[in-house]
Amino acid sequence: MDHSDFIEKIARLRSERNVLILAHNYQRPEIQDLADYTGDSLGLARQAQETNSETILFCGVHFMAETAYILNPEKTVLLPEKRAGCPLADMITADDVLNLKERYPGVPVVCYVNTSAAVKAVSDICCTSSNAVAVVNSLPGDAVIFVPDKNLGTYVASLTGKKVISWPGYCPTHHKITKASVLNLKKQNPGAVFMAHPECQPEVLEIADHVCSTSGMYEYARLSKANVIIVGSEAGMLHRLSKDNPDKVFLLPSKDIICPNMKLTTLKKVYFSLKNKETKVVIEEPIRSQAQSSCERMMSILA
Repeated sequence: MDHSDFIEKIARLRSERNVLILAHNYQRPEIQDLADYTGDSLGLARQAQETNSETILFCGVHFMAETAYILNPEKTVLLPEKRAGCPLADMITADDVLNLKERYPGVPVVCYVNTSAAVKAVSDICCTSSNAVAVVNSLPGDAVIFVPDKNLGTYVASLTGKKVISWPGYCPTHHKITKASVLNLKKQNPGAVFMAHPECQPEVLEIADHVCSTSGMYEYARLSKANVIIVGSEAGMLHRLSKDNPDKVFLLPSKDIICPNMKLTTLKKVYFSLKNKETKVVIEEPIRSQAQSSCERMMSILA
């Protein structure tokens, strides 16, 4: 079957079974176009929490589908590609967090949403790149433990003035964005502006005209008067940015800024996931309920 055949069959199944399809901004263009809602981690979590649909099909990576289930244990949550993981999330375990808590007693733990349910369960509050600064500012005291993204932790520290004890994790995809590649593009395109995701390295963020989450990039691009915008994030961003702003040119610092896990989801896999109701994401108790507390605290903090 070609794309149109799969799209037609998916449309019929999602209607018959009352399914909400969510897709992250890094998904393939055809997956983004298919989804009921496309957004960043915070936006997707809110949509999952607010839906009346009986089933949520999550086109993203494993921790995102886990978060949807953590917040909605009464619903069926499907992940079309069970191998779609996150290297950043894999860089820390719950035991690592417990060891940090022993070393820094009384210091609250903020975990990035790019973590497993087990890590969320032993953290005080979760955050996304959209609301990380607001989350840290909401906590008492002058220090926080921030896991697992050291780059986001450094960025948060620069804006909050708090001591941020970071874990040395990082996103391999965003680490492919270099200061030299951005400066080279700016040289080739006078007047171009550079917007960067806070998962980028500090020296890259230092030369950014704007630092924000993926959803923030859509807003910045819409309002910017620049004709050329350099995108410091994953390649999937260019699809909607170009659709929403046909009069502007969007450039990546490198053609290799692709998250292989995000690209594992295809229309064929979405169809068979709906058809066979697989792969179901389930988090056992008490980890789920403990992680829920961390996630609900995150949801209460506006970006």
